[in-house]
Amino acid sequence: MEKKLKPMYRNFKQNVEYMRDRLGVDKSFDVIHLDVEYAERRMALFMIDGFVKDDILHLLMKFLAKLEPDHLEPEPLEKLLKTYIPYVELDTTDDLDEAGDMVLAGPTALFVEGMDKIIIIDARTYPVRGPQEPDLERVVRGSRDGYVETIVFNTALTRRRIRDRSLRMEYTSIGRRSKTDICVCYLEDIADPEKVEVLKDHLKQIDTDGLPMAEKTVEEYLGGRHWNPYPTIRYTERPDTAAAHLYEGHIILIIDGSPSVMITPATFWHHLQHAEEYRQKPLVGAYLRFVRYIAVIASIFILPLYYLFSVNPDLLPTALNYIGPSEFGAIPLLVQFLIAEIGIDILRMAAIHTPTALATALGLVAAILIGQVAVEVGLFSNEVVLYLAIAATGTFATPSYELSLANRILRIVLLIVTASFGVAGYVVGITGWIIYLMRMNSFNTGYLWPFIPFSPIAFKDVLLRTPVPLKRSRPPFLNPQDPDR
Repeated sequence: MEKKLKPMYRNFKQNVEYMRDRLGVDKSFDVIHLDVEYAERRMALFMIDGFVKDDILHLLMKFLAKLEPDHLEPEPLEKLLKTYIPYVELDTTDDLDEAGDMVLAGPTALFVEGMDKIIIIDARTYPVRGPQEPDLERVVRGSRDGYVETIVFNTALTRRRIRDRSLRMEYTSIGRRSKTDICVCYLEDIADPEKVEVLKDHLKQIDTDGLPMAEKTVEEYLGGRHWNPYPTIRYTERPDTAAAHLYEGHIILIIDGSPSVMITPATFWHHLQHAEEYRQKPLVGAYLRFVRYIAVIASIFILPLYYLFSVNPDLLPTALNYIGPSEFGAIPLLVQFLIAEIGIDILRMAAIHTPTALATALGLVAAILIGQVAVEVGLFSNEVVLYLAIAATGTFATPSYELSLANRILRIVLLIVTASFGVAGYVVGITGWIIYLMRMNSFNTGYLWPFIPFSPIAFKDVLLRTPVPLKRSRPPFLNPQDPDR
């Protein structure tokens, strides 16, 4: 549905009254309406307190105060824009509703008597924190800057790393009420135009009041399968990671109010990559990736497999007879695992809500209660705590927080299925999981590519950390316009 325009009135006072009513000047203390008179013309300024750079606005008002009536003749609009308002970011509109929306976003609207256009002065600033290193994507060596909650800062951090003439930053807004700023970012000479248009079409179809959770709200519209725990979009707070994906042909979404940018399309393997692998020598990076894969696999399969061997010791070869609890504890083994899984999640949530100064104390309490005391009273067996710790460590070693949560749910489901149906349940559960991932797509891209469908060269790059000089082409699933590096 197209937005209806609200053209300006011919009467200056009517325009000002309409804007006062639309912005609720008398009802909100931070909405400022300033009446001034320069060059014998009435003027009105509308702005939001806290969004305006006071020093710049004061400077512009000093220039306007020096105007004489003959300075604005003829064509006062052209004179103001090109001569007497010395500022870079100027725009005009004749739509009163659009002007009101822009004021709420931060710019200042200037109404001038006798003019049929509203001058928009984008002299805004936002409260912002410093570009600190993201907590979830730390590296031993490398840049320490990260995205922040302000979209203009994030686009600047991206351009700092990509000085390419084809880098496109296309602006749009989503939300009937929030009017949240969104930037679609891609390299025009590399990214597949069809994928860019598909993403834009998806964004245009989002119809909601606002984006209170920023990128996570957008993901629920773009992801498709609402009850699918696996992420189809990768997040990053590192500008260097985003730049690397842009060079490959990905498209990223930068959303105002969030320090996380969205990388599309993203396969299952993208969620297992980390910047640390590329901050080390190729052999070391390949080793780190291999260890990470082992940790992720262990986090999913080790608990159900241990349960299977514990209740069916005949499945074990003689050399592995030591696997399995010597004492099963006071409660069934499955219940032990479920209680421990829920307990770990409770501790994780408690750690999020715990002040940093108390985090160490929380860790000590958790170690004593879940480890030593729980075993001594017979609630858990020693091996349950051991294998659960291995699974939890593998979960925390997963680079993508969203993927680690999805794998945790899979682990619980696989554990229950194994306990219910034994070996058949374990095999069928894993098979069903693989088939489920095979059927998933991320913007018309197979989720398990290049494993399924199999591409040997591309899968080698996924399995190992290939040296950058040896990577001769961009990922073919992105259909890049320039496939060669």
